[in-house]
Amino acid sequence: MADKKIKVTLFKSIIGTKQSHRATVRGLGLRRLNSSALLEDTPAVRGMINKVAYLVKCEG
Repeated sequence: MADKKIKVTLFKSIIGTKQSHRATVRGLGLRRLNSSALLEDTPAVRGMINKVAYLVKCEG
């Protein structure tokens, strides 16, 4: 399972969102709109993605 990857893309602006959600987006390695990150498929990363699911799109 550790070799699996998830591609996460920020498709919605973080302006006007909660501070903790902004921090989660930064923690996922996303900086600006339409930026993407290739992350390990772990429960911690899944939890972060679920928290900001309304801001990001996932593939893989």
